[in-house]
Amino acid sequence: DQDRNFHPAPFSYKPFQLAHLVNPPRRFEAMRRLGGTQALLRGLGTDRERGLSKESLVHNSRARAYQTAEDKEQRDREEAKKRNRRGCPWKHPGQGASRPTPELSLDVLRASFDERRRVYGSNILPRMSSKSFVSMMWLALKDNALLLLFVVALVSLAVGLFQNFGSPRPDAQSSVDWTESVAIMAALTIIVVVSSLNHWREEGQFRQLHDKKEKRGVKVIRDGVRCVIDSKEVVVGDIALLEPGEVVPCDGVLLSGQLVRCNEPSTTGDSDAMRKLSYEECMQSIERDGHLPANTDCFIVSGSNVLDGVGRYVVIAVGTKSFRGRSVTALQRDPKTTPLQQKLDMLAELVAKFGLNAGLALFVALLIRLFVELAKNSPVRTGIEKGVTFINILIISITLVVVVVPKGLPLIAVLAVGFATKSMIRENLLVCDLGSCETMANASIVCTDKTGTLTQNVMTVVAGSIGIHAKFVRELNKHPGRHNADGKVNDRSLSTRRDENDFCIDQSQINSVLTPALRELFNETIVINSIAFEHKNPITGESMFVGDTTEAALLQFAKELGWRGRQKTPEVDVVQMIPFSSERKAMAVVVRLPRNTGFRVYVKGAPEILLKNCTDHVVVRPSILPGRWERRKRVETKAIGMREENVSETIRFYASQALRTVALCYRDLEQWSAVDMENDVTLPGLAQDLTLIAIIGIDNPLRPGVPEAISKCRRAGVTIKMCTGDNIETARTVALQCGILTSEGNIKEGMKFRERSHVDRIKVASELQVLARSSPADKEALVSTLKSTGAIVSMTGDSALKEANVGFSMGISGTEAAKTTSDMILADDSFVSIYKAIMWGRCVIDAVRKCLQFQVTALIAIVIITFVLALTNTQGLSIQLLWISIVLDTFAGLALVTDPASESLLDRQPDKTAHLFTTDMYKQIFFQSIYQISTILTLHFFGLRMLCLKFTGDTQADRNTGLVVQTLVFNVFVFIQIFNSANCRRLDRKLNVFSGILRHRYFLAITLIEIILQIVIIFVARNTFKVTRLGWREWGISLGFGAMPIPLGTLIRLLPNESVEKALKKLGLLGWPQVLPTVSAEGEAWSPSMNIVEQNLGIYMKVRGARMKSSFF
Repeated sequence: DQDRNFHPAPFSYKPFQLAHLVNPPRRFEAMRRLGGTQALLRGLGTDRERGLSKESLVHNSRARAYQTAEDKEQRDREEAKKRNRRGCPWKHPGQGASRPTPELSLDVLRASFDERRRVYGSNILPRMSSKSFVSMMWLALKDNALLLLFVVALVSLAVGLFQNFGSPRPDAQSSVDWTESVAIMAALTIIVVVSSLNHWREEGQFRQLHDKKEKRGVKVIRDGVRCVIDSKEVVVGDIALLEPGEVVPCDGVLLSGQLVRCNEPSTTGDSDAMRKLSYEECMQSIERDGHLPANTDCFIVSGSNVLDGVGRYVVIAVGTKSFRGRSVTALQRDPKTTPLQQKLDMLAELVAKFGLNAGLALFVALLIRLFVELAKNSPVRTGIEKGVTFINILIISITLVVVVVPKGLPLIAVLAVGFATKSMIRENLLVCDLGSCETMANASIVCTDKTGTLTQNVMTVVAGSIGIHAKFVRELNKHPGRHNADGKVNDRSLSTRRDENDFCIDQSQINSVLTPALRELFNETIVINSIAFEHKNPITGESMFVGDTTEAALLQFAKELGWRGRQKTPEVDVVQMIPFSSERKAMAVVVRLPRNTGFRVYVKGAPEILLKNCTDHVVVRPSILPGRWERRKRVETKAIGMREENVSETIRFYASQALRTVALCYRDLEQWSAVDMENDVTLPGLAQDLTLIAIIGIDNPLRPGVPEAISKCRRAGVTIKMCTGDNIETARTVALQCGILTSEGNIKEGMKFRERSHVDRIKVASELQVLARSSPADKEALVSTLKSTGAIVSMTGDSALKEANVGFSMGISGTEAAKTTSDMILADDSFVSIYKAIMWGRCVIDAVRKCLQFQVTALIAIVIITFVLALTNTQGLSIQLLWISIVLDTFAGLALVTDPASESLLDRQPDKTAHLFTTDMYKQIFFQSIYQISTILTLHFFGLRMLCLKFTGDTQADRNTGLVVQTLVFNVFVFIQIFNSANCRRLDRKLNVFSGILRHRYFLAITLIEIILQIVIIFVARNTFKVTRLGWREWGISLGFGAMPIPLGTLIRLLPNESVEKALKKLGLLGWPQVLPTVSAEGEAWSPSMNIVEQNLGIYMKVRGARMKSSFF
């Protein structure tokens, strides 16, 4: 129905006609009606082997090749006209079961990528719906407390305007000051605009992070060449490649593959792996057995994970028309709340209750005072004045609620995480799950992979042994110690007994000792048994190998020796392939030999595993005798026999130099029986009676700064454990170089660790520092064991990321499946970024605590001071309170959450049980609030004496005198907040609050803006804020009292914590607010902490209204 009136010309198939093929249940009958894969490829204008053309027009050679097809198409059109006249119209694809296969026309071949996007769409998923700045303002305007204050101020404005301009009034009657109402509405507008701007800015930041995360490369075949393109560039008709760990970017039909299995829980409803066969193989199975085997089909579904195998498929749906695109569009939802935000929401609820009660108490107190005055008729008021007095009482009460009920408190975590994530991008860290920032603050163990994280992942073949006796070393004259052909003893005292036939050559001279037959065998073992390929960068023109780094190193090794690459190798008939996996530790490929002389199996993998199955080895001699060896058509081999120990010592020797070792083997078969649909070929079945070709030593040097980063992690109280698939000797050497393995630590093999009981694993895990030869299952066992001890565990690499509290995937070498699962992505793959993640995680927690300490101190002081000043008929208090609210909620919040992370944060141990409020924070809040209350009330009641001023009886002069004191009180309170924000920069007991302040540019700029605006208020906006100009003496007093929080904070830090902690525990304050889990619940499970939040947010949502309910965050 969606395609009813759509014409897909020049293509043969409509978009949703193809897209619905992957819908469960998969439509094999619909695929058959389309004509199968051959018709599908023709209708989409693509080639099974060459893929699409890189150019918008086909090359002339291809045009000539299809010249006859074009002529035939013209003849078919004429024939169709004749059939139409006879009443036999040609059916459109999909309209009948017996439709003819569409011919391949030049119109389809010439179709540009833009035409394909026009017909089938682009491979771009819809972005999460975002709110505009105007929408954010509308939400802010729905704040119940702000609306109520705005309405009351509007009423006050109307009364004042009417009294001043609408009707004459007696001279003795005082007027209502309508300017204060205008100022209140202006302040409310500023609050709405600034608050909305903060929300809009943060939403934009997280949207940018989401876009960065979505960037990925896809391997396709175009013009017969494998290349990597951006996922957004994939179009319908592309021939895409499948590899283990990939997340499928679009829908397709499998053309060919080996042992392909995908995980499709979103489509099948369960976690069982789906086996993928080509359409032709599926049809053969249906024709033979009447049905397909369970969990088997030929459709590749977007969003699924490739668990195993390699293959290629033709793309049939992209973007919003793909299965994933339709699912994402239907299920879009807002980001989940992080644990820290949950804590702050609970705290906001408590403060909201406090603010409501304070506002209500103030309203009742002022109302009682009004009733008393009215009963005494003192002072005398007219009817309008009585109404105005009531309105003023309402304004000051609501203003107190607006100031105290925290608008910015729930936003603190968002601001802190937003600033941290943006800064972490510069540190090569991309945050996928916002809660992971908070979790990393208290991470206690990091389990890290070796390859690519600790090492540079720039692998180079530097040594090796061909057969048993021929050793080679890259730049032998510079690295004579990299071979054991002379019987030397290496650094780790591994004895190496020299065989009488051992010899060593420079790596560049390998061709001089290989016969043509052995050279060809060596090359084919590398280039055929590989899924890596050479890719040319279209911008720089540089060529590089794309794929597994070990395979890339071997291909580069063959290229440097001048051997033929895969593209220059004669067409090879591959009949079976077993891809590499962490469990198998090896990969194999079966090919048909020329002239049907048999089959050959090429195998490569871990030497200690394959060596057990090797019975022979190739023979290499120091020199080739003229006329004898170079003419040999066969490779000379000998039984390994007693020489197996020589090979084992070579493996250990390379491992002791931190080299990754790879064994290359082969086996010839006289015949090969095809494997049926129900069973797979297993590696142990193929890897029997092998002939050893070579042991290759691959160097992967440490990344710069890794030992220092590990040292910093230890300084932060974080334990590092290395998990690697390398053998135990290689792992030991690398761990020693990094500083991971210490004299007290243990090293175990993965399988032996996993086979232990849970109790034994707990005992071993505490001292375990290196897990060698570990599979994904072994890593998961280690992570789950460590978590069961109460540790917060992070994991780097591709395995066990879901099991860990925080999973780090590799941005360069990591699989797409790992990136999708992970909480953070290491953009540069380097372990150095790990300690920075810990540092920034702690920075987020500290930023929130700084804001809390500042705001709670100010709010306590504001409630008490406002209560007292309101009872003494202080003028202009409402607008002054709103300005203070802007300082508290906007400026101070931005200033404190943008404090950059520093390495001093690594000087404390992780503590997952730490409360949101610490003992040092309670001390500062208690004493600083007492100081603020006592200072302001003292100035208010005794300011005249302190300034040596007195009332003279002159009404205007006395009013100006009182205004000086009121202005001084207001000025001192604002400067106290400004200097207290500087005091709150330090949460520990160190005394220097100005440490690193010059690096904190945001804080300096915001503080300067606050001071300038306060000066402008005093000198320019006097009438609006009910203040007057101050002299130098008053400014000196303001700065003197304002700066006191800094020396007072120093004295507070010197007070011992023990007695304070006892008092706080008795009062139950150390448990307030309730500690929530640092790790969010698995999946979509509803955690108990969320029930608490749901119950407690009731009052806060009533006060803040629809703004809270509809907020993006």
